[in-house]
Amino acid sequence: MNPLVYVSSLVILVFFFIKLYYFSRPSTKKNLPPSPPKLPVIGNLHQLSPLLHRSLHSLSQLHGGPLMLIHMGCIPTLVVSSAQAASEIMKTLDLVFANRPELKMWRKLLYELKEVSVAPYGEYWRQVKGIMVLHLLSNKRVESSGEVRDEEIAFVVKKIMKSCNQVVDLSDMFVTLTNDVVCRLTFGRKYSEGESGRKFKNMLNEFFELLGGVSLEDFVPQLAWVDRLRGMNAKVERVAREVDEFLEGVVEERLKKQSAGGGGGGEDFVDILLKIQKDDRIDTSLDRLAIKALLLDAYTAGTDPTATVLEWTFTELLKHPKILKKLQDEVRMVLKGKSHINQDDIDNMKYLKAVLKETLRLHPPIPTLVPRVASQDVKIMGYDVMKGTSVIINAWALARDPKVWDEPDEFKPERFLDCAIDYKGLDFDLIPFGAGRRGCPGIAFAMTTNENVLANLLLKFDWELPNGKEEDLDMTERPGLAIRKKTPLLAIATPSLHN
Repeated sequence: MNPLVYVSSLVILVFFFIKLYYFSRPSTKKNLPPSPPKLPVIGNLHQLSPLLHRSLHSLSQLHGGPLMLIHMGCIPTLVVSSAQAASEIMKTLDLVFANRPELKMWRKLLYELKEVSVAPYGEYWRQVKGIMVLHLLSNKRVESSGEVRDEEIAFVVKKIMKSCNQVVDLSDMFVTLTNDVVCRLTFGRKYSEGESGRKFKNMLNEFFELLGGVSLEDFVPQLAWVDRLRGMNAKVERVAREVDEFLEGVVEERLKKQSAGGGGGGEDFVDILLKIQKDDRIDTSLDRLAIKALLLDAYTAGTDPTATVLEWTFTELLKHPKILKKLQDEVRMVLKGKSHINQDDIDNMKYLKAVLKETLRLHPPIPTLVPRVASQDVKIMGYDVMKGTSVIINAWALARDPKVWDEPDEFKPERFLDCAIDYKGLDFDLIPFGAGRRGCPGIAFAMTTNENVLANLLLKFDWELPNGKEEDLDMTERPGLAIRKKTPLLAIATPSLHN
């Protein structure tokens, strides 16, 4: 056969089979959510700022709306910016989105994903979440922890009394207070005093900073060398090692104390976990790694986010003196000269609860919540979402939706006095703690602490800014696991004449 004829026949045959393949197979065209243009390799990473909630909100307004598909490097990511879409994911399709993305940095920092917050959905997660709720976060446990909480609040009040009419760093004070409460309930003692306390706080600051950051290796494997070059990998390894050495020391110290016949006093979370392990009371193996993961989870969930809510609440009150006065009047009227505040008193402080709700609306501590991942192909609001797609729910954007909230950028606690919307995961217009199976189980613990601290500090003291200029108060946010103020909140406290 003529070689030219042979080659021509072969080419025609190849094209025939290609055409046959494409025209005979069923249509695979998907109706994907709208997306902003992306770059090769990095996708849309160049359009994201460290304040992720704000850059995602801006992108959604330009390119998406309720749902937007972006590409964080090689990971397709669905951004949710409406209550309806959030409800579909966290309620209707909750089981499909019950898993978390598997990030290498999380695996290194969070004990091979054995923490409740990031553990894969399944039997282990159900068992350890049950332990956390029953033995640390239930209403009964929150009530029984009142003595520790009251003691630490009283200690802070004394500290402020000693520095009255002087500038108080409220940001640092709230972090120390929540640290001390959670450490006593979890580890049995505080770790905030002296040089060791300073090192402990620095270690945890770095830990929270890393958790709120981005490891390029997780999103663009080709750029893993950048993480090494900028010292990211080394820092993750060091902080993970330091956290583990601390928690290992806590567990070892308790085991030695128990073997020596020591004990007595109140039972803390370390005691409870070691007892569960010894009695083999659950179907899942509670090994040393899991115990340390649960201790870390209890600590991280109860400190930084709670301190963040207190910091922003006081920031907004100092920025709005009329609201501050109205709240103080309520606290003092309900207490009528009493110096000790109980939960019944707080339940009668409707405006205080409205102030906290409004703070959670404007300043959700973790504004993009913890990401989820699709375990199968699904349709949401008519769009196709592929298995393996990461999902970011922008709780910050939901709570500022002008279709739901009047003057959404203004601090107006009055909006909640006659409003049925709550923050416990049933109203998707306001989900600072998430919702569904992976919603935060520590809402009662966090809000009880917030309410008691706020009521006590407003009862005992009058507050003002050092320069007296509300308009100059810096409201800039700082990136991290929880979004706190960039600059410390400074204020002057004066003992109240009403107390």
